[in-house]
Amino acid sequence: MAFCSLIRTFARNLVCIMGIFGFFNKDKKETLDKGLEKTKTSVFDKLARAVAGKSKVDDDVLDNLEEVLITSDVGVDTTLKIIERIEERVARDKYVSTSELNGILREEIAALLAENNTEDNDNWDLPNDHKPYVILVVGVNGVGKTTTIGKLAYQFKQAGKKVYLGAADTFRAAAVEQLCIWGERVGVPVVKQQMGSDPASVAFDTLQSAKANGADVVLIDTAGRLHNKVGLMNELKKVKEVMKKVMPEAPDEVMLVLDGSTGQNAFEQAKQFSAVTQITSLAITKLDGTAKGGVVIGISDQLKVPVKYIGLGEGMEDLQLFERKEFVDSLFKH
Repeated sequence: MAFCSLIRTFARNLVCIMGIFGFFNKDKKETLDKGLEKTKTSVFDKLARAVAGKSKVDDDVLDNLEEVLITSDVGVDTTLKIIERIEERVARDKYVSTSELNGILREEIAALLAENNTEDNDNWDLPNDHKPYVILVVGVNGVGKTTTIGKLAYQFKQAGKKVYLGAADTFRAAAVEQLCIWGERVGVPVVKQQMGSDPASVAFDTLQSAKANGADVVLIDTAGRLHNKVGLMNELKKVKEVMKKVMPEAPDEVMLVLDGSTGQNAFEQAKQFSAVTQITSLAITKLDGTAKGGVVIGISDQLKVPVKYIGLGEGMEDLQLFERKEFVDSLFKH
């Protein structure tokens, strides 16, 4: 009897644990749905007009769909790719009803994101072959770069990681101050120097300190002065070279932060930064306040760089890991 009672207790606890995880997953999906609400509404209104009075996908529907995607900030080149894929399916299947169009769009856009190396990440794990994992964060001023670093620090700490921040944007007192405030809020150390210091020196000190104290992840803020491309290129090159003196493999990641609410302007920034330094991942912020969420698809496709994080609100927990299937499902869920 005691054994049976033990089994029942274990089963109840297991159900409880599964329920808790289910709650968190549901909560995450609700945040995603709410964050993309403006984009979804805009896309659906346009999509409804595109297929109005039509029972099958024909040239007129495809022309209208092309306009829907372009005006949703997916971008011209990426839109043409999507239309071409749908045309191939229509030619192959002979008849595609307009009611099927939503599902086909989901499939083709998810496939496109997969081809751009955007993986579904459902946890905050990092490669464990070495420590610390170093992320160099770049982006112009005003896109939410320092805030994104703070939110990332929070998420990594919540996942049990030991986090260090480096304030290498030494040309703006506000940037250093803001990063220090985030460090205090999250409860992680921030390595800084006086205003105007050499950013590479800050990066060097940050890595040395993080390595000596057994950190799991290091996030380094950098200046975003795109108007001076040559200076920025030289600065980032020097930062990378100096970091390699402490850790030959650093940085593990160069993450570009973009403001999703600026639509195609974000794409232009992405192209300009790609010309300055090699970008390996993207974080796209402020998607909750805009109808331009389609830019996520276009930027990833055109740069061939994976989206890793999306910002869906002001709260520390509102920076989410990007999961392409969840994103596309939410975007086209009525």
